Amino acid sequence: MEKNIALIAKNIGKTFVITEDSHNTVKHRLFNLFNPPRRKKVEALKNVSLDVNKGECIGLIGRNGCGKSTLVKVLAGVYPTDTGYLKINGSTMLMNLGVGMSHELTARENIYVSASVLGLKIKEVDVIFDKIVDFAELKEFVDTKIKYFSSGMVARLGFSIAVNAGADIMFLDEIFAVGDMKFQEKAVKVFESSWIAGKTVILVSHSMFTVERYCKRTAYMKNGELVFFGETSKAVELYKKDNQ
Repeated sequence: MEKNIALIAKNIGKTFVITEDSHNTVKHRLFNLFNPPRRKKVEALKNVSLDVNKGECIGLIGRNGCGKSTLVKVLAGVYPTDTGYLKINGSTMLMNLGVGMSHELTARENIYVSASVLGLKIKEVDVIFDKIVDFAELKEFVDTKIKYFSSGMVARLGFSIAVNAGADIMFLDEIFAVGDMKFQEKAVKVFESSWIAGKTVILVSHSMFTVERYCKRTAYMKNGELVFFGETSKAVELYKKDNQ
């Protein structure tokens, strides 16, 4: 892989098998013991190819259900690919309401587990632990299992871990749309600060203003396919045209 390339994806495909259970009452289930629920395949991604340079911030847009979140989960290593080729050069972290964190662990435990996944040693996490907790504004809940957190609290924790633990490639899935206004403003300040310099960012958003503000190149997805990947203004134009 060339040194200036953060990731390369070639002909990525991902299919899910969904069970359609029409036996929604006890009576139906009893009389259909030998008639199992139907299963159908859903192609979430169809031959998606793209490459992202190191230090580049690209946008990822499309309507709900188009495959955006599935794509970032594949690129971040949350889902395995069914077909195609994927090469990642660096550590990754997906920030999407706590994806990758265990809701049965406390905030403290998740900080250490997530940071270790990013390659940090325990002593290194000790040094930045208080910064993570303070930025996330979770000091009073540090020993609470995150299954009791609101979605905004989980998002703040994930964002703070990523910011302070220093993943090379960041997948930000609607990160500016969660949490209260105060935290959103803080997240924007961090995003615009020198912290982002040198980081590779894939920014998923329904806000065309946000995408146009931060991304020179943007990928537009539709029905699991990558329709366009290039100049952001063109991608936004196609998106708006398809949603008129």
